Amino acid sequence: MLWCSQKRLYLETNMIKEAAMSKILYIKASPRGQHSYSIAAADAFVRAYRQTHPDDTIVDMNLFETQLPTFDGFTLQAKYGILSGQKHTADEKAAWETVEAIIDEFKSFDKYVIALPMWNFSIPYQLKHYIDVIVQPSYTFSFSPDKGYTGLVTGKPVFISYARGGEYGPGTGAEGYDFQSKYLEHILGFIGFTDIRTLITEPTLGQDPKTDEANKARSILKAEEMASQF
Repeated sequence: MLWCSQKRLYLETNMIKEAAMSKILYIKASPRGQHSYSIAAADAFVRAYRQTHPDDTIVDMNLFETQLPTFDGFTLQAKYGILSGQKHTADEKAAWETVEAIIDEFKSFDKYVIALPMWNFSIPYQLKHYIDVIVQPSYTFSFSPDKGYTGLVTGKPVFISYARGGEYGPGTGAEGYDFQSKYLEHILGFIGFTDIRTLITEPTLGQDPKTDEANKARSILKAEEMASQF
């Protein structure tokens, strides 16, 4: 009886431990690798997070090395089939299953880390492509005449590491050019995210390289600090 009680306690303890473990998706939306300021800060965040959450699983997704389905042809027809309540053809079904797999993978995570630079005042095209795949009605958001739009990806925090060549913060006079953070945080909020934590490294293309490196070092320290509360 004692052995059975000990075994049951062991199993229950491990079940609690597994339930407490989290899966984190780390999305890298910069092709610059080790030269990326946004990735440098996000990497520091992830390293610090690992120290306090050694049992959690962190999955890297480099969007510039990820094959995403083109949103045309059978894929687009499949989406409009859903919107109009029409049954999919075999080709449409196969195309849409690829989209569903990516959405299911995204939604399977408990926490998210995103690193991205500002491109033409907005976000890199590969991140926009990924967003266009996962933001789908009945999967990541819903709509009803009574409630309007409702996000379906809820209760999950996200840490975003931004990098900008110039300065776009309050008081710079360039605030209106920032479609990077405004868009990304708007679309994340649209699909249900409410716990959005951000870190901005700017400028990264200043007059003095030493100042740029100091900005990066400051962001790395701040990222490590923020990781302790994630």
